[in-house]
Amino acid sequence: MTAAGGAALGRAALAVALVLLYYGFSIGITFYNKWLMKSFPFPLFVTLLHLLLIFGLSALARALARCRSGRPRAALSWADCLRRAAPAALSTSLDIGLSNWSFLYVTVSLYTMTKSSAILFILLFSLLFKLEEVRVALVLVVLLIAGGLFMFTYKSTQFNAQGFVLVLCASFLGGIRWTLMQILMQKAELGLQNPIDTMFHLQPLMFLGLFPLFAVFEGLPLSISEKLFRFHEAGMLFSLEICILLLATRLLGDHLSLLNWLGFAVCLSGISLHVILKAMNSKGEKALKLHKEASSDPDLELLLQHTEHGEEEEEEDVETPQEH
Repeated sequence: MTAAGGAALGRAALAVALVLLYYGFSIGITFYNKWLMKSFPFPLFVTLLHLLLIFGLSALARALARCRSGRPRAALSWADCLRRAAPAALSTSLDIGLSNWSFLYVTVSLYTMTKSSAILFILLFSLLFKLEEVRVALVLVVLLIAGGLFMFTYKSTQFNAQGFVLVLCASFLGGIRWTLMQILMQKAELGLQNPIDTMFHLQPLMFLGLFPLFAVFEGLPLSISEKLFRFHEAGMLFSLEICILLLATRLLGDHLSLLNWLGFAVCLSGISLHVILKAMNSKGEKALKLHKEASSDPDLELLLQHTEHGEEEEEEDVETPQEH
């Protein structure tokens, strides 16, 4: 075997290994995200944390590579990032965010099948940007994927329209994402051929693009969620806030006027009202749930009716002497 043949075989083996590694991680992260969304239903917040983590790791990798090689890494100005990388960053963040969001509504199987339609949009945008040429094989691929997706979702017993639309939108954005990423990484003048450099420059833009969506749909629910702050009682929240203010005024020298303290008291009263209303709603929901369960169980309903009838007879026995 010649040297050129050996090099080609090595590149092919590396490509196969990378594809298998990608599929392994992709399958694992799909099941992990589905499990996570069941216990912590804030997909956009999780995606934002994911973006921050990737940014930190990519910055660390760039610093280590710079120390090892002694050469500076590619660095784009904010103007260049906004002008050239923002579309790819926005489509990528929305693709990931909507995909995670859909796990609240769809099964893994429906998600996987619907997300497979991303290849349709990738081919579509590749044709629009002239990265691919129209061929019979491409048309066949489109028909097979579209037909399989239709067959899978047609009269499905576990079909959820809202989740399906979210995954389909994510697939559409995924088509834009991968097309723009290819164009971005193939521009030699930008110096973003290395994936780590690309991730480092895209993550801040992705965070800024997804944050408004998070603020609108998850900001308030997350801020009052016990899953994040673990506040089961109002007293814990009050004591924590008061301790923070006292420490700030004593140790850090923060100055709070009488009006500031009155504002804090008003704020606590609002929180107290929220906790009380939440507790009342919770009790009402429990009572309604118990009533529904009793209605669905004939034996339990008969027992409750017997108990109520017994109480009415006792009241009549008490009232009878008073009439004489």
